[in-house]
Order: sequence, then structure tokens, then C-alpha cells
Amino acid sequence: MADRLAGRVAIVTGSGMGIGRGIARRFARERAAVVIAEVDVASGTRTAGEVDALGGTGLFVRADVSDKAQCLAAVDATIARFGRVDVLVNNASTVGPSPMPVLGDYPLDAFAAVLQTNLVAPLHLTQLVLPGMRARRSGLIVNVTSDAGREAYAGWGGYGTSKAALEHLSRVLAAELEGSGVRVYVVDPGDMNTQMHREAEPGVDLSSLPGPESVAPAIVRLLATETAAYGRYEAQSLAPAGR
Repeated sequence: MADRLAGRVAIVTGSGMGIGRGIARRFARERAAVVIAEVDVASGTRTAGEVDALGGTGLFVRADVSDKAQCLAAVDATIARFGRVDVLVNNASTVGPSPMPVLGDYPLDAFAAVLQTNLVAPLHLTQLVLPGMRARRSGLIVNVTSDAGREAYAGWGGYGTSKAALEHLSRVLAAELEGSGVRVYVVDPGDMNTQMHREAEPGVDLSSLPGPESVAPAIVRLLATETAAYGRYEAQSLAPAGR
């Protein structure tokens, strides 16, 4: 696996904590260069340092993915430092208001903000990296989704709608990129004990759920070994986490 990832350049959004941090750390173990695109300076800087310590090359770029200028700056900084982007992991997400309101009472400005972060931003970042990937006829776009995008969970309407739209966007994108050498994957990490999940359901005991570090190895193994042009994958059903 290391041979396919060593020296590769990956942007991982929202990688200061949670599943994004787990993915970034696992890329580092495979000697990849990882750009930590994260809005929180402290956690983003920490993850970039961990990437260096684990054998990769880390670069922290402060980026609120809902801000178009900051997305452009993150991609520009990556290309300035490493010359290209091989992998884009659109992981950054928001659940919106906490606790999450039902759709009948959902403030429309908050709903639009969820779509901006979870749907529009991944498309914008994809548009920014695609020209280089097409030119090299090689690249991978990974959109992190959720079973809330497939199942109708009461109270998860804003987040679930954004993830359902992201999945369809991914399918269309893959159809449009057929034969280009650019792959598009949708990855569902499964139900996990993360900060975002705790914000979504405050007061609910999530201690029995796996943490993000448990699924990151399987996700990165998938990215290193899969060759299909498109796929939707459930991380917790992939290879054992420690392998």
C-alpha cells in the first residue's frame, strides 16, 4: 500500500479532529504529503505536526471551506508547496444548529449554511483541483458522506439532505469524468463517537460507538488499493481497522 501513497499529495478538509484527523494521520504513515485544510488553527497545527512526526509531510492551511477565497488559497498553497494535488478528501462538514431542528422549523438561513459547507464547498474544491488532475489523467476525489443521506432520520433533515445531495453530485461527477483517469469515491464512515455527532445529539451517550481512528486505516487502505472509477463504500464494513 505504501508504494501507491508515498509521495502523493492529499488535501484533507476538516482534518484538525475526528475522521479527518484520522485519515490525515494514516496518510502520514504511508509517507504521503498531507495538507490540513482546517478552520481551527490550534487543532490544524497539531495535526500537521503529527503528520510530520508519523513520517509524512504536513502543511497546515487555515481554511473555512464555506469561504470561496479560503478554498482557493488552500489549493494555491498546496500547489505552491508540492506542485500538484493527487487526492482531495472533502471531509469538512457541519450539522447546523445544535440540537438539530426538525425541517418544519428549520431556519432557512441555517439550512442554506449547511448546504454551503456540506455540498457547495466540496464541489468548489473539486472544481479547483480538477484541471490539474485532468491534465495528468490521474486523481481521486473522496466525498465523506453518511447513512443520514440514505435513511430518513427524524431530526437529521438538514444534514441528511446535504449528504444525499453530495452523494448524487458524486455520481453525476463520476459519469462526467468517465475515461479521464480521475476517480470519484463516496465513503460513509458509519456511526461514530465524534465531536460533530456529540453536537448533533447533545446529551446522548455515544461511548459505545467506535472512534474515528478505528475506521481511518480501512479508508486509506481503500484509497490506496481500489481502482474503480466510482464507488460508494461503508468504512466499517471494510478491512479490519488495524490492518
